[in-house]
Amino acid sequence: MFGKRPDGRLVRDLDPMQKIMPYIMKTRTDSMNMYEDTFDCKPMDMYIKAKAEEGLKLSYMHIIIAAMVRLIALRPQLNRFCVNGKIYTRPKIWVSFVVHPKLDDGSTGTTIKLCFEGTETIREIAEAVNTAIASETVNRTDENGTDKLMRTLMNRIPGPLIKAVINLLLWSDKHNILPKKIIELSPFHTSFFITNLKSLGINHIYHHVYEFGTTGLFFAIGKEQKVPFVQQGDEITTQKRLGWGLVSDERYCDGLYFALSLRQLRKFMANPAVLEKPLEAKVEDIK
Repeated sequence: MFGKRPDGRLVRDLDPMQKIMPYIMKTRTDSMNMYEDTFDCKPMDMYIKAKAEEGLKLSYMHIIIAAMVRLIALRPQLNRFCVNGKIYTRPKIWVSFVVHPKLDDGSTGTTIKLCFEGTETIREIAEAVNTAIASETVNRTDENGTDKLMRTLMNRIPGPLIKAVINLLLWSDKHNILPKKIIELSPFHTSFFITNLKSLGINHIYHHVYEFGTTGLFFAIGKEQKVPFVQQGDEITTQKRLGWGLVSDERYCDGLYFALSLRQLRKFMANPAVLEKPLEAKVEDIK
């Protein structure tokens, strides 16, 4: 309430256009921008192979998560979010994703939410991701906090009251009085959500950003494909490319900032080795 939230600080130094945008586009579904592109798989494949020889097992998912964490650390406006007409910035970087113990019909997915400072190396991020996935699959002994929260809402609250409770949570979040514990457990209160459709053998999608929570970036990875590619000199070759789609909430930073950020992301993906060096300090959004 009064502009204070446990998961972010109010951004006050905004130009008039930025200030008015959340009042013109009141919801995330109203302000979604959808973008798609591909990454050249060769640099990632070479890097994954080199790291495997050193005993570190990586995947495209690890590289993209590490690249996004580093990108947000360097481009802090990407870590903003919009609530009730106001723009906030997060103190840390959160990533949410879903894992399935088995890729079979009926397999129940579990949502994982990890927090990073933004200074971590790709090795540190990969280890955190692997540990979290293992704890929710092969080493799982109990529900995690997010699952317990969902089960409490859906199983312990009488059916006729569920809608009222959800509306209360939405209202509380909108007015900055949602309890910190719920925000910490909620996968929807995150810097970015990522889904790996490559593991399902299908192409990427445009996944909506959720109205509940603060998610402003949703990244979807598809299955890699061999496609015709025009090299310099108009030579056409076949290249293995990884397709991806990104849906963003355009209200908290302008298109130029997003475009320059994506240019930097492509540089990381073209040379993942740069993510091995820790960042001395992430760039602060507001003082």
